[in-house]
Amino acid sequence: MTGEAQRASSLFSITAIVVSMTLVAIGNGVMLAYVPYVLSQTGAPSWTPGATVTTMAFGGLIGCVIAGPIISRVGHARAFSCSLALVIIAAFLVALGVNPLLWVLARGIYGISGNGNFIIAQSWLNHASDNRWRGKAMSFFYMAYVLGLGVGAWIFGRMPADSNLAPLVTIFVTTVALLPIGLTRLPNPPPPARVNLDFAMAWRNSPVALVGVLASGGLSMVVQGFTPIYAATNNVSQTDVALLMFVMQFGLIFVQYPLGTLSDRIDRRIVLIFTCLLITGAAVAALFVSFSAFVLLMIVFALWAGAVESVYSIANAHANDRTDPEDFVPLASTLLVAWSTSATLVPLGVTALTPVFGPQTFIYAVIGVAMLYIAFVAARLRRRETVPPQARENFEIRSAQVPNAGALVEGEKAPE
Repeated sequence: MTGEAQRASSLFSITAIVVSMTLVAIGNGVMLAYVPYVLSQTGAPSWTPGATVTTMAFGGLIGCVIAGPIISRVGHARAFSCSLALVIIAAFLVALGVNPLLWVLARGIYGISGNGNFIIAQSWLNHASDNRWRGKAMSFFYMAYVLGLGVGAWIFGRMPADSNLAPLVTIFVTTVALLPIGLTRLPNPPPPARVNLDFAMAWRNSPVALVGVLASGGLSMVVQGFTPIYAATNNVSQTDVALLMFVMQFGLIFVQYPLGTLSDRIDRRIVLIFTCLLITGAAVAALFVSFSAFVLLMIVFALWAGAVESVYSIANAHANDRTDPEDFVPLASTLLVAWSTSATLVPLGVTALTPVFGPQTFIYAVIGVAMLYIAFVAARLRRRETVPPQARENFEIRSAQVPNAGALVEGEKAPE
């Protein structure tokens, strides 16, 4: 194959992967808004909306552990088909009608497929991309996925919430997502690296990064998962809940970029402290801004969501700054499991405390986590030297909603 033909094939493969995962994101965006909104409006037990957030995160933890062995056993294409089948099964269970326990189970099943999807898609992107523009391809993938989440939320705002149309739309777009992968002659990359956990190495290299990823798991899942629940319990209309979730996704992009660029120029730990101060300030504003001032509320929540996601991106870059390249794969495995564990435990705590302290509990939880992390980073600043800018990895926009599962295969470089 000539160089030009090979490049065209790679671009076509990358487009197929991105289109497929964007369709998956649209379905996910629909369900992220639909499930908590309906549970909050139908008189379900007060703990069930939060439980769907917790079980989805716990499913993600299971997924990141079992995805590698499954891919090694059956290959990427079959594993991807099975993973999307789980998404369809989960949506089908929701489509059967409002049943809180069944919906909690369904979100757990979806969570299992989530990290599997990311590992497979990012693995393919890694090996289909040329080394010279692999970073741009990954950034394009992240951006398309996050915007797909927003589009899904927007679509939910334009469909009847008292029917099963939302899960049926999710089933439809997820089924269509199989076509670009199934009809494209994508090269099957090598199986991903085994999930090698080395928390001692991650802590030794950068306690700030490891604790930052732990913090970001809880922060991201709480903000993204409990915001629609909070809005619905305050009698916000379905259209406005969907619009709020849609606008929040833009905050992920437009807040991350300036903070990430700044972290390439000064000590990332200082930027992490500033980011957590921004999170705290936005959270305090969220406590007091009335839902009647909805435009102002959307701006506050967009800034809040963007700052929360930035903790993950900057902490990830800080970890790579202080880690030898040969340790990148075990580092990625460790950070992925750390993120998933925190994303399970923090929402679990919020779910347990919400009946006692009310629907604003998740906001107080975010303030608490952010302030504790500020104190930790400030203490570490006095104990370790700054990595000079020329020795740092370049910052890349990442979303905690799209965990860096693909880094598990970055030890295997794509052929030139």
